[in-house]
Amino acid sequence: MSTHCIVRHVVKILATLLVGGFLGATMVRLSPGFGVDEQELDTRLSADSIRALRHAREPEEHILPFYVQYLSGLFKGNLGVSHSLGRPVAELLAERIPVTLRSVGTGVLGGWLLALVLALPSATYRLRAYDLFSTLVSGIFLCLPSAVLALLLLFTGGAPGCAIALVLFPKLFRYTRNLLLETYRAPHVLTAQAKGLSRTRILAWHVLPYVAPQLLALGGVSVSMAFGAAIPVEAICDSPGIGQLAWLAALGRDLPVLVNLTLLVTLVTLVAGTASELAGTMSTMQPR
Repeated sequence: MSTHCIVRHVVKILATLLVGGFLGATMVRLSPGFGVDEQELDTRLSADSIRALRHAREPEEHILPFYVQYLSGLFKGNLGVSHSLGRPVAELLAERIPVTLRSVGTGVLGGWLLALVLALPSATYRLRAYDLFSTLVSGIFLCLPSAVLALLLLFTGGAPGCAIALVLFPKLFRYTRNLLLETYRAPHVLTAQAKGLSRTRILAWHVLPYVAPQLLALGGVSVSMAFGAAIPVEAICDSPGIGQLAWLAALGRDLPVLVNLTLLVTLVTLVAGTASELAGTMSTMQPR
């Protein structure tokens, strides 16, 4: 991997972050109800208090100066202060990111485990009844939105990570199953089968090493998908993570929080996508 390639990817990530953060801030600024604070509905507030609330949001009226000021503070480690929660955004993220990381980690591991448990027998034994059953199961979960899965887990007492795993499972299963079936039709695998090698040895020595780069690339994409699924899941399950924070910030049109969350989600997506792309590039360079 050349230095030029690494620099190109880093520049691409930074440029996308800058543009994505600005577009996210613009969408929040132009959203209906922006600038209206629920605290103004409190009849106990005086006219001076209401003017003070409105004055606090004046810097956000003009999006470009706000974004330039935000970037200046970002380089100094200042992420701003949440209007709706009244706390520094850095503290909120420090408290909630570990919760989301646990949910995402559980979801990725669970989704891959379910996908492999169903995909490996389907590709190894090629039983039509089992293949129809596994395809039907994955199809059912594929049709269910993340919010519905989160509600089901909420009613049954399940963890948010379980809902994320069920969101990832059907997508991972379909790709993994098709990849394994294609690999089992490869000449080197057919030769190993003709020589009478056991299924276990064929899988361990002739199939898994062949598909490992593609699965590694898919692993990077699955992290990005899990992070995206965590937002509605945590909001519905009332899990104190990034998803719940995003929901609260959206309700309050909390621009400082939403800009930081936009950059965070964009960064995770870009890093996961770049890792997936690099893994795929490396796999094409390996001899078959």
